[in-house]
Amino acid sequence: MAENTGKKFKEKYLAGELAFEEIDDYSQEWGFSDTTDTLREYLGLNTEEEDAWVSVGDEALKDLLDQQKQG
Repeated sequence: MAENTGKKFKEKYLAGELAFEEIDDYSQEWGFSDTTDTLREYLGLNTEEEDAWVSVGDEALKDLLDQQKQG
């Protein structure tokens, strides 16, 4: 299970602290939590990233995030 240390998934991924595949752990953790955050908020995604993830899939989101990592 992902360890939630206050940083969102996106922030940790962009910092190189975890692999993209750990998004599944974060999503599962969110499903069992009592947070009032939406999944998008919980992961730290913006609406464009969420839309790409939902409409196209994991690879589209990973591509968007990887573009940000590269600057």
